[in-house]
Amino acid sequence: MKKKIAILGSTGSIGKTLIEIIKQNKKNFEVVLLTANTNYKEILKQAKYFKVKNLVITNEKSFRELNKKKLGKINIFNNYNSFNNIFKKKIDYVMSSISGIDGLEPTLKIIKHTKKIAIANKEAIICGWHLIKKDLRKHKTSFVPVDSEHFSIFYALKGNQISNIEKIYLTASGGPLNNLPKKRFKNIKISEAIKHPNWKMGKKISVDSATMMNKVFEIIEAKKIFDLDYNKLDILVHPASYVHAITKFKDGMINIVAHDTNMKIPIFNSLYNKHLKTIESDYVNLKKLNSLNFKRVDINKFPSIKIISKLQNNESSLETIIVVANDELVNLFLLKKLNFTDIINILQKLINMKEIIDLSKKKPGDVKSIFFLKDLVKRKINKLIN
Repeated sequence: MKKKIAILGSTGSIGKTLIEIIKQNKKNFEVVLLTANTNYKEILKQAKYFKVKNLVITNEKSFRELNKKKLGKINIFNNYNSFNNIFKKKIDYVMSSISGIDGLEPTLKIIKHTKKIAIANKEAIICGWHLIKKDLRKHKTSFVPVDSEHFSIFYALKGNQISNIEKIYLTASGGPLNNLPKKRFKNIKISEAIKHPNWKMGKKISVDSATMMNKVFEIIEAKKIFDLDYNKLDILVHPASYVHAITKFKDGMINIVAHDTNMKIPIFNSLYNKHLKTIESDYVNLKKLNSLNFKRVDINKFPSIKIISKLQNNESSLETIIVVANDELVNLFLLKKLNFTDIINILQKLINMKEIIDLSKKKPGDVKSIFFLKDLVKRKINKLIN
């Protein structure tokens, strides 16, 4: 029987990688839904290849352009309320890979329609994990994290108890600026900030890697997903990106999870049950294993890491504020309205404002309140800049 799947964000890097994986065993899958924001040409190409009957494209202009095409039996929708019409019973697997905070609402809406959901959206997990977790339990839907670091922890914990964890180290490549002196940072060009040495990623997440805010986010994700205190989580710089997580257990054992610098591996494993399929991958890289070169993060060079010390173990809105503020600041940098170093400098000023500190103490709310915070933070940033 074919496995029925849906891909939220099928035209992004994660979505495209999943598309390539299922092409290898096309006869085993029925793709029932694809979604995108603006890239209607790519999603239409994907839909025709897999004979997909349902598409959601949220950008109004792209939606109109797609409707002009001769699409035959393909249903085109403009919003995620269409899920109730598309899914008559639970499908087998959903990949949620819409980038940014906009990925939270469709993630929540689709949980009840699938047996398993793989989430590659940092912002959805950071801002809405309390909502996601509630829906996962309510609808008996299983969850798999897709970030290479979190999937590695997830993999290491098979057969182990979370209560046996002493410490987890997430690894960081150091990003495109790892070997540059700090004095050069203020004048970093966009082309330098997005030139990741190991991973091919979108501009926004590449900038997050350059500032190392991506590791701050991954620490928050790990805390939420695995229900750990922040003092059990740490970061090690590992330029080769071969080891993705190191788990130290209370019984003295250390689990090191390594794999090729290739997102196909966690995505493949989120789709297939263990041992049922084999992915082509390189042999064990002895050269990399013999020169792992782990180092502590230089927090003077990457002050974003200091933000972790402000995070509390109890539920708060601070993580959401940090995410939405960083999104806005990175966007302004990519629009050439800020210098590279302004991203973290302004972020730190923002989270030290009394009004923001007071807001941070509140427990995370529903989707509406999260978007209210987003709008408020955007206004505060514009005021700080002006």
